[in-house]
This record gives sequence, C-alpha cells and structure tokens, in this order.
Amino acid sequence: MQFKNHGMAMALHALLLGSASLSVQAFAPSFGTRVNKASFTPSSLVDYRTNVVKQYATVVADDTTEEEQCITSPGSQNPWEVHKFGGASLADAGLYRTVGDLLIKESAGRNDCGPIPTMAVVSARGGMTDQLVKVMDSALVDFEEAKSVLSTAVGGVIELLKELAPPEITDPIEERFRQDEKDILSVVQSLRMINTVPAVTMEVVSGYGEIWSAQTLYAYLKTKGVPCDWIDAREILVVKGDSSGLGEKGAASTGGVVPLWAETASRMANWWNTVGKENGFLDLDYTTTSPIVVITGFVATTANGVPTTLKRSGSDYSATVFAKLTGSGRVTMWKNTDGVYTADPRRVPEAFPIASLKYDEAMELAYFGAQVLHPSAMIPCIDDSIPVYVRNIFNPAFEGTVIQGRCQSLKESNTLGRIRNWRSKGGEIPIKGITSVDKIALVTLEGASVIGGASAAERFMGAMADAAINVLIITQASSESSITVAVPENEGEAALAALKNAFELELSRSTINSVSVLPEMSIVAIVGEGMAMKSGVSATFMSSMSRANVNIRLIAQGSSERQVAVVVDAKDTSRALRAAHMAFTLSETTASVAILGSTGYLGSALVRQLDSQKERLAENLGVDMRVNIAATSKKMLVAENMNGINLSSLSDDIRGDAAKDFDLDAITNEMEADVNPLRVIIDCTNSE
Repeated sequence: MQFKNHGMAMALHALLLGSASLSVQAFAPSFGTRVNKASFTPSSLVDYRTNVVKQYATVVADDTTEEEQCITSPGSQNPWEVHKFGGASLADAGLYRTVGDLLIKESAGRNDCGPIPTMAVVSARGGMTDQLVKVMDSALVDFEEAKSVLSTAVGGVIELLKELAPPEITDPIEERFRQDEKDILSVVQSLRMINTVPAVTMEVVSGYGEIWSAQTLYAYLKTKGVPCDWIDAREILVVKGDSSGLGEKGAASTGGVVPLWAETASRMANWWNTVGKENGFLDLDYTTTSPIVVITGFVATTANGVPTTLKRSGSDYSATVFAKLTGSGRVTMWKNTDGVYTADPRRVPEAFPIASLKYDEAMELAYFGAQVLHPSAMIPCIDDSIPVYVRNIFNPAFEGTVIQGRCQSLKESNTLGRIRNWRSKGGEIPIKGITSVDKIALVTLEGASVIGGASAAERFMGAMADAAINVLIITQASSESSITVAVPENEGEAALAALKNAFELELSRSTINSVSVLPEMSIVAIVGEGMAMKSGVSATFMSSMSRANVNIRLIAQGSSERQVAVVVDAKDTSRALRAAHMAFTLSETTASVAILGSTGYLGSALVRQLDSQKERLAENLGVDMRVNIAATSKKMLVAENMNGINLSSLSDDIRGDAAKDFDLDAITNEMEADVNPLRVIIDCTNSE
C-alpha cells in the first residue's frame, strides 16, 4: 500500500467497514546474517533485499525472534546519525528554519570527520495531534465543527509551508495536503454511519500531523540546495501489536508495539535502491556531502498493511528503530532543555543537567515520570549499543546528556565485596536523579490474614489484571496480610470496584477488614546505579523527608537496587523533591534565613555583608545563604517559593506593594513549612 501516493479514501473506508474484525498476523522470521557495513555497496544492497525476501518467504511460520538488518551509505566513512525533533521544536516557521539549519550543520560533520549521512525523525507540529483528535471526537456530535477544526489545522500547516519555501516547491505539497483533508473528511462522514470511532481509525487520522510535518521540513531543506527527501514511515516501518488507540498523552509506554525487523529492513533497502537512487544518493561524493532524509515519527503499518501508530510520544521509538535499521553511530533527541536534569527544574530550581546516564538509569527515571524518552524506545539502542544524546535545540553548543552502557546486574554487584556506606568514598553521590509521578492513588486491602497471605496476594493482583489496572508499586505487610498498590489516580475507583468484586464474600463475612482508595498522592523516587551495595542511601532519603515534614505513605525499593520510591501527599511533592535533592548534595546546602529588623542599623549591615559574601560562602563552604524573609517592626517581605530575596533592593522592596503587614505567626509558619533543613532566624531588633 503506497500511502505517499495517496488513494487513502478507499483504504480508510475499508478500515471502517472491517475494523471490528481486524487482526494482526504477527510474523517472526529469524535471519542469522547481519550486513557487513564495510562491504555494503549499492549492488550488494539489491542482492541483500532479494535474499531477505526469499528467506522471508520460506520462514513465515517460524516463531523465532527476528534479527535486525542494517543499511549504510555507500562510500561514507561515517555511519548514519538520527535526530529526533518533538512538536515543541516545530511550533512555527522560525523553529522549522532552526531545525533545518541545525540538520545541515550536523550533517556537515564535526571535528573534521567529514560529512555525516543524516536522518531526521519529526513529530507533528506543536498541538497538531490534539487538533486531529478533536476532529475525530467531534465527528459523531457535530460534523460542521469537525470540518471547521480540520480546515483550521490544514490551513495552518499550509500557511506555515508557504512561509518556508517558494511556490515551485510548495505547490505539489499543498495539493497533497488538500487531498489529505478531503480523505479525512470522507472518514468523518462515514463515522456517522456506524456511530463510533474505531481505535484504528483514530490512529490513521491522528498520524497525518507527522506526515505534514515531514513534508514541511523537507520543503525548507529543498530551498537550501542540500540532497534530501522525506519518507512516510508507513511505507517502511512494519510492526506487530494491537490497535488499542493512541494511549495516554505523555505515557511512558509504546503499548506493546514491536517492529518486524526483517520486513522493515527489506522495505528500507528497497526505498534506498529505488527512491534513493532516483535522488542520486547512491552517486554522491560522500567526502564532500551527504543526504538528509526526513522521516515521519509516530506512524507505522501492520503486517496486514493497516496504518497504525507507535502510540502517544512514539516518535522517540521511531528514531531509535531507524537508528538500529541504519546502523547509526548515535541518536540525538532534541529538547528545549540542556539535557536530562537531576530533577524537574520547575520544582527544584537548583536542578542541573546530568552529564551521563546508563540505559537502565534512564529507563528507571522515565518510568517514574522524568521526561527522558520512552523506556521502550531504549531497547533498539541497547541491542546495538547506540548512544543516545539529549540536547537543547536552543543551545546546541552544550553537550547535554549522553545515555549509553548498561548497569551492573544485582548478581554482579554482589560479587564486588563488602557493603560500604555511600559517604565513605570521598562523597561520591550514589544517585543520578530524583523524579516524581503525580496523580497517584493508593488502593489498600486490610486484614486478610484469615484467608492466607499468599492467596490474598494472588487474588488481589488477579483482580488488578482482570480490570486492566496499571499497578506502579506494590507493598505487602506480613502482620495482617495488608496489601497496598499505587495506581494512576484515574484508575483508583476502578481498582477499588475490582477488589470489592473479588473479595465480595470475605467482605460480607467481615473476614477482611476493608478495601479503600486514597487519591491525591504522588510518587517520589531516587534513581542511580551507585545505590547498589551501599548503605545509608535509604536513611539519607527518609531523613530528608522527615526534616521537610513530609509524611511517607508507602515505601518500595526496586530489587535491582537502582531506585527507592516513596508515596507522599500530592501537596508535599515539591518539598519532598527539593529536600531529597539537597540531602544528596546534588545542590549546595541551603540555609534559609529570616532577618528581623532587616532595615535597622545592625540589620542593614548584616544584609550588606550577606550580599557581598554570598559567592564566597557558596564556593568555600558549599552553603547558599538564602534570605527568604526580611521584616521590620511594621512590614515583612517573603520570597516567592522560598527562592531568596534580592538583597540589593531589599530596603526599597520592603516598602513596596510586595510587602505584607508584619505577622510573627506567619513568619513562624513559613519557616516551619520550608523544605530546607537549615533554617535560621536572626533577630537584629532592639526589642527583647
């Protein structure tokens, strides 16, 4: 099915009529040969594809795991590199130019290594997927609204396209966009006949954002005269998995979607020897230039030829899949931050970029809410040891974070020798980052000792599985066979209902005390390979929670010893993150200071001294003296988020609109609520 050449309307109608009975035939042929990159020439690529097709035909029924197949650019001394750009990096014409210019610079090579064959995997422009989802959601209710939303979406991308390239480039692309709009409208009208939106249809339509985005970036690259083309990934990437919809926005899972590597490699090779050859990519002088190929992220096709997606945020997965296919030397995920941070900088202002992570550490951080990349997306890179770089598109000179290598297994850690306290090794920090998962509920079964702990646990987890509840953490108390799990808050009531149904008889006989759900919780986790076989890590973590007056509802440690997680009240999440971040000296020790009588003779002298000595205190003692409260006998000034008052303008600010009436009880409450363990009140008044 050639989606790039369109004819989608009939295919989409077929999806509508047959969506209820569609099933994915999963083929898993095994190929024992791997392409030799050094000898991979255009002619051998043709032979390779012929061999793959022959082998594929003879082993369709084989149930073994597929081996990946790689293609490389003929004549290039450098392997391919893959760059992935999310919607935030493609929000307007200026950002498309930024991305295009960056790709041209990256493909030119670095450190005199020569040109680098480059692939760019793109998401839809910012907000486009949500617009297309809105079109489908409106389809059954108000056709005119759906039509209007679609018209706005398509009109926006065409307007953006025309900002980037002249008519001779944009006219054929605009024609394709208009045809896409007609095809989607045809689907919208057809949905009213069946009065539902099948999941597979939602996936087909929502994937158009990536298709339009890839062509838009391609149009800009054409204006720069570089050898380039774009690929609709639905023509190349073949996957197996269910069509269960797009998944939750921002979810850290690709929904069990797995590439069919052999068929995908065969199609990639075919594209290279046909379209790539027509574009002259096989005849380039790779010592002076190299191609840039723009690929649609997120979208794919099934073995049956049915369009599908890699689920929400699946463009990360697209990037690593194509990196593995092409034997890439690296993958770069371009974000709007300077890499992966030690904590969310919006909640922990002291957070800073991490220089390097192991694959396992990055997956743990992603699982517990950090915006790194999909845990599933790591797998192709882990298989081929491809490093993943996370860099800032607005600060490309900064190296960012590199993710590569595996952590030691627990078995390997156990062979290292005796356990040591983590503070005994010259202050080496055992963790890499601190992260959190918001909107969590705790579901608890209490007092199941009568029916036996093992049986209770089995039935408990069986009920969760039957109700398709995503269990994030589980803990069990041996005394009364009480079991608690952390689940997404929007699944809390469903989990509670599942337990009531599973233990209906025991509840009626009071052999189980109760089942309950506690919403408005958050998970806070510390992650790092250095925790293994180190004592004192959990003690430091728990002590930091205590000093910040954060109540812990649940504690769990991963068996790998790479993470420790606690569940706390949602309102305490930011305080917990900041307290833990400081406890492991990932930031300077902060002393929160309140000065009474701050504008008097003594107070003014102290303020001037603290202001002038701030950098020296931080450098020599590692202490950030942060004045968060300053007061006179009538007024007081409190720093926003306890991030410190500007001391140089204190005397003016305390007389301004930001100042409040003096209230000693309010000062006491602010100091008690501060997450900083070092809190100092300095009285510079004459009053006793």
